[in-house]
Amino acid sequence: MAQCIPTLEFYCGGLPLVSSYYAASEGYLEFADQPQHLEGVYGQDCAETQDKKEETEPVELVDVKLGQCYEVVVTTFTGKLFTALVIILQGVLLSIDVESTREDGLSKAVTQAKLLIEPLGFILTYYTSYADTCSTPGHYVLFWELKMKGSHDLLEINPKITEECSYIVEESLDYTYRVLRRGNRMGPLEIRVVKHGTFDALMDLFIAKGTSVSQYKTPRCIKSEEALKIMDAGVVGRYFSQEAPWEETK
Repeated sequence: MAQCIPTLEFYCGGLPLVSSYYAASEGYLEFADQPQHLEGVYGQDCAETQDKKEETEPVELVDVKLGQCYEVVVTTFTGKLFTALVIILQGVLLSIDVESTREDGLSKAVTQAKLLIEPLGFILTYYTSYADTCSTPGHYVLFWELKMKGSHDLLEINPKITEECSYIVEESLDYTYRVLRRGNRMGPLEIRVVKHGTFDALMDLFIAKGTSVSQYKTPRCIKSEEALKIMDAGVVGRYFSQEAPWEETK
């Protein structure tokens, strides 16, 4: 839910934000330490750690460290336990060729692009994405809903700024994506700016299909034709990255 932080900070006027508990709809959360570093957890190492079933102690949230592999322990009021390795839950969000763009990678890239528009008074209220494979080569599409600080009206944004945002997102994605882009195996990333209320219409669609109002979260990737039609109906501007990102060494 990191995408909600800027909005909360804006309306709280600088007041510190502290959560008194961490929970999901299934129950409260705590962390169990896994005795190995994050390196290699996407492969055999993580599975082997699960099989060992070594005794671990719960870790308080304040003691959770970046770069470590943890198991989330979900407890219910009846004492039932559920566990899942955190890193396993991070599924692939977008993929057109051999690249695998995950939600955290896309979020970091969008955050970098936001640094360009925020000083201009624009707030990115919502965003989602999809992999457009109708053209050759395919390309990533980001739907952005923007507003000006203190207003719901979207003033005209300089196309050059939005094109630069597209480039920044591409430059912030991983090495494999950048190699494919420079090799023309991926098309230029596209940002489609949508009018205010478009994401509300998207929420209405999912709720009409049975999603709980209290559990709804803006999807970070959409694939259904109905959802895409709603998003495209709200588009007020389309902007493409004007150059391929650098192929930096891994």
